[in-house]
Amino acid sequence: MSTPRLKYFQTGSFAVGNRLVNPDERSFQSELERANAITCGHRACQGCGEALGARYALDTAMRATGGDMIAANATGCLEVFSTPYPESSWQLPWIHSLFGNAAAVSTGIAAALKAKGNKHTRVVGQGGDGGTVDIGFACLSGMFERGDDVLFICYDNEGYMNTGVQRSAATPPAARTSTTQAVGDAPGAPWGQGKSAPLIALAHEIPYVATATIADLRDLEAKVQAAMLIHGPRYIHVLVTCPLGWGTPSGDSIRIARLAVETGIFPVWEGAYGDVTAVTRIRHRTPVEEYLKRQTRFRHLFVPERRNDVIARIQARADRNIERFGLLDPADYEEPALHMEGGS
Repeated sequence: MSTPRLKYFQTGSFAVGNRLVNPDERSFQSELERANAITCGHRACQGCGEALGARYALDTAMRATGGDMIAANATGCLEVFSTPYPESSWQLPWIHSLFGNAAAVSTGIAAALKAKGNKHTRVVGQGGDGGTVDIGFACLSGMFERGDDVLFICYDNEGYMNTGVQRSAATPPAARTSTTQAVGDAPGAPWGQGKSAPLIALAHEIPYVATATIADLRDLEAKVQAAMLIHGPRYIHVLVTCPLGWGTPSGDSIRIARLAVETGIFPVWEGAYGDVTAVTRIRHRTPVEEYLKRQTRFRHLFVPERRNDVIARIQARADRNIERFGLLDPADYEEPALHMEGGS
């Protein structure tokens, strides 16, 4: 499954207005029939990537099921800003679980529906990287192993943002958080720790695994739509920017997510039954420095002195992603010369 490749009209951007494409290629958000699964009244930060990603993902899931679905939500930013007691911004059956058991609660809902003979109501579990990659990882793996009929979506903002911007297993190396300060010879988050939840999900050989970002919301919609047409355990890992935790202007959330893809920092792909089946090619390859220097969580790599050694190491990590997933097409793209300023 891949989304149609569109011709874009705005120089320097991958954005395109819905009026410029055929009706069947337009975003579901452009339709009056959208569910508005998460609506006004939530208290997300300005520029919150998680609020944006969740709206597109859940609205698409609602469309795919005709509104016949239940969502289970882990504790975290998404739960806190959308349901300040006694209010809720959700317009669908929605259950709040603990920080680490959203996948288990989703499994229980699916099992209860099966026991009642209900074969039509679908279940979506969701959480941040803390509740998915860290605290809830065992429950998620169990869900995959048992073959439960649940789509689980992780909104990855690369840290425990709701509780004070602490490091998670999805925090990238060298990033500053409140628990990985920019001090010492190896400042920021340590190297060699953390895990790739999408690749671990793929190793479970479940029916569907995908990654996506808020930089391409049509792609996110298409992947949720595809996942909801499949039964069994499914997993979508969405990169969602966090202006507060990443130290970026609230108006740059889409741009930062796009740079994560164009640098190779975050590869976008689909997989099924243990194999990668499709990748999103990089349109304009960009050095990782362009991604790093826009975020204050990486500021210590540039001031008071430039850390070329660390930047080069992050570049090598991105280059490995590009090679590993085949993110460049030599027939379509000319690779730019990547260079490091200020010496080797």
